[in-house]
Amino acid sequence: MNILFIGDIVGKPGRKMVKRYLPMLKKEKKIDYVIGNYENLAHGFGITPKTFKEMKNAGIDIFTGGNHTFDKKKEAIELLSAGEILRPLNYFEAPGSWYYEDENIIVISAMGVCCMPYGKNPFIELDNFLKEKKKFVFIDFHAEATAEKRAIFHLLKKRASAIIGTHTHVGTDDLEIDEGCCYLSDVGITGCRDNVIGMKIDGPIANMLTGLKQHYDVPDNCKSIFQAVLIESDGINAKKAYKLKAFDDSGIMITQVAGEGEVGNGEIVK
Repeated sequence: MNILFIGDIVGKPGRKMVKRYLPMLKKEKKIDYVIGNYENLAHGFGITPKTFKEMKNAGIDIFTGGNHTFDKKKEAIELLSAGEILRPLNYFEAPGSWYYEDENIIVISAMGVCCMPYGKNPFIELDNFLKEKKKFVFIDFHAEATAEKRAIFHLLKKRASAIIGTHTHVGTDDLEIDEGCCYLSDVGITGCRDNVIGMKIDGPIANMLTGLKQHYDVPDNCKSIFQAVLIESDGINAKKAYKLKAFDDSGIMITQVAGEGEVGNGEIVK
């Protein structure tokens, strides 16, 4: 069984990159499940039925969320109530579900604690929820702090098959598989790469200079990137994992490969 995960798809540029590369990957890599994080789909903030349908048609099967899940509250509630998307488990009272399950896979959407909306403790909730690994268990852990991501990996690695981080929009190079669980601190942005976390630079810079909240906007034209993780599984455990990356109209590159007990490897430069 092959699973592909695309994290933090930001605005129109991100959706465009998904539509360009996902159909090709699904065909060539014989992918069984495509999981994508939707929280930045609609111009960087939240999701709408239109952007959901666009990405569903592009080939994403299961949608995970994050701290921007409810930025477009009415539209998100509509999709959650219809069972079309997942929301993070952290919310005390919210419509919809935080996990998807069928005969082959469990997909969980969860947020960290640091710098995230106040809510349930994901460590306690997942420690109680996951008892043993009987099928492939995928967790999108949407968190600011890498320490939280590493901690939940070590807490759950014997019971989860993949714990992949999202939220920072910055891809990391710590891909590994340990005890059948694939881990990566952050898969990174799919969207604009020549600005600040996929947004025009004016707002973030003004925010840092003045301390005043600014409007963040996704540019229509930019240098773009596609990032994803491909996981090969025996149905329960992760066996091999690949970090994938593509720039604008380039081909798809494999930038890291990891197997059991291996940190993501590459060419040694002497």
